[in-house]
Amino acid sequence: MTVSPEGLSLAADFPEATREHWQRLVEGVLRKSGASDATGAQAEDALATQLQDGIRIHPLYTAEDPAADGAVGPGFPGLAPYVRGGRAEGAVAAGWDVRQRHTDPDPARANQAVLADLENGVGSLWLTAGAAGVPVAALPELLQGVYLDLAGVVLDAGAETAAAAEQLFRVYRERGVPAHAALGNLGADPLGLRASGGPAQPLPEALAEAAALAVRCAAEYPGLRALTVDALPYHDAGASPGQELGCSLATGVAYLRALTAAGLTVEQAAGQLEFRYAATADQFLTIAKLRAARRVWGRVVRASGAGGAAGAQRQHAVTSAVMTTERDPWVNILRGTLACMAAGVGGADAVTVQPFDSALGLSDAFARRVARNTQSILVEESHLARVIDPAGGSWYVEQLTDELARAGWAWFQEIERAGGQAAALDSGLVRERIAAGWAEREADLAHRREPITGVSEFPNLAEKPVLREPLPPAATGSAGLPKVRRSQAFEALRTRSDAELAATGKRPRLFLATIGPAVVHTGRSSFAANLFQAGGIETVAGEGAEAFTASGAAVAAVCSSDRLYTEQGAALVAELRAAGARRVLVAGRPEALPEADGAVFTGCDAVAVLTSTLDLIGAVR
Repeated sequence: MTVSPEGLSLAADFPEATREHWQRLVEGVLRKSGASDATGAQAEDALATQLQDGIRIHPLYTAEDPAADGAVGPGFPGLAPYVRGGRAEGAVAAGWDVRQRHTDPDPARANQAVLADLENGVGSLWLTAGAAGVPVAALPELLQGVYLDLAGVVLDAGAETAAAAEQLFRVYRERGVPAHAALGNLGADPLGLRASGGPAQPLPEALAEAAALAVRCAAEYPGLRALTVDALPYHDAGASPGQELGCSLATGVAYLRALTAAGLTVEQAAGQLEFRYAATADQFLTIAKLRAARRVWGRVVRASGAGGAAGAQRQHAVTSAVMTTERDPWVNILRGTLACMAAGVGGADAVTVQPFDSALGLSDAFARRVARNTQSILVEESHLARVIDPAGGSWYVEQLTDELARAGWAWFQEIERAGGQAAALDSGLVRERIAAGWAEREADLAHRREPITGVSEFPNLAEKPVLREPLPPAATGSAGLPKVRRSQAFEALRTRSDAELAATGKRPRLFLATIGPAVVHTGRSSFAANLFQAGGIETVAGEGAEAFTASGAAVAAVCSSDRLYTEQGAALVAELRAAGARRVLVAGRPEALPEADGAVFTGCDAVAVLTSTLDLIGAVR
């Protein structure tokens, strides 16, 4: 509240704002728009948005909401429950760790890329080695010229983790890197490898191998962690944020058990783990997920008997592969920027921005430069790291953090009741639950309730393809979780269109049969054009059967107002059929023009409409 120099409130002459008054204003807007006649709390609820994990986003949050202060309380940065960050100083001192991923299997090229990154703002390296990356034996060549006492190294070697770790230890010895100066993570993650379907040794042996690395790191390399709790295999399979949290908790608990059984204390075991989460363009959901992850992991560590800072979760956030598109990949730069911002605001210790072309193959130097500079701008120019937990105290963020923590904890408990993460993976529980949630989300994507800019919305059929060298094939088994992307259904349709263009020299075409002046039909004709182009179908607009015949199309969509549909629609449908139209659709609700063969409207199943239209046209499969 603003106060004048005399100490008088400047709001004293205004009535106090109440939730009830706001609800009455909402009622009026809903009635005028014809959306609802709801009143009071029901009117407010009409503006709510349903998310996964049973979470509803409300239009208004106040200090009266349950988690305004939190059942547990957000606490203080660096102190339990660690909602506000695992370190008291946050990232204020030096920003978060800018971590770049490298997947090039050629060690000489990868070394050039690594050195370019380190010279231009990157703080640590995430190296894919083994079957999906550089050969393990070539790690010394890859790390040539790298100051290993300054740059952390995070390995991702799958089934070859132990061999890759030995190579890294050998490099430290041969280059005289003091053991206390080594930084990074060896990347052992037997359960993550099991989830992704990679080739793996029996789990007891893999856990024993990971535990041996952890014991060695705890004894000799204080700055080096041995295990990664990677939630990306679950996110990449379509898991909800709550499922991602629950799976990471169950995995972390399994590793705590293995490490303490190998002789480490709970504090030492917790210090050997780094958690990896996906960051998406849904900024508030990402912020809340990272805060919730620290809260629930802190609870696990406290329940395990550890005190002090042992419960402070070390977090590595990676921009989501699920949200990345192959079509119009330049938009991925914007998605990555939003996700990076959310990861930083959410308190991640290290952040990786995947290059905008990562879904297309091996990223080039330009894409890697954009990725690292995205972080540099947010840290150095936008000063995003200079405030500790900037989202803290927001009633919305605190409530969302609380709800995500509860959803993740409930799923974690269910996994534990099923026998733990390994048993839940082997029984199919994790796969089935994630698949069920993804199926619901796929429906939202197909109906464009969750739009994808540049793909399901505002596609560009004339875009020039971005070509990249393919990545080495990942060695995965049939038992691994699938990898999904939001745009995959629409991109498959676009691929059919491209094949038709290559085979015939023309794309599949649809005629937009307009009625009346442009001011009447433009809204619906633009909507229809946007929808059909999302499936790679070129649209041509015109009036009457003659224009339809001249267009060379086999399918038409009538576009105008409901009034003109009533007056002229039936006759136009008959004319188009007589002219050879194999299907006539209407832009609008089906009841607006019953004589049509179908309808396209906001909320329709766009994927189904586009697929059937391409089938009818005879486009290449």
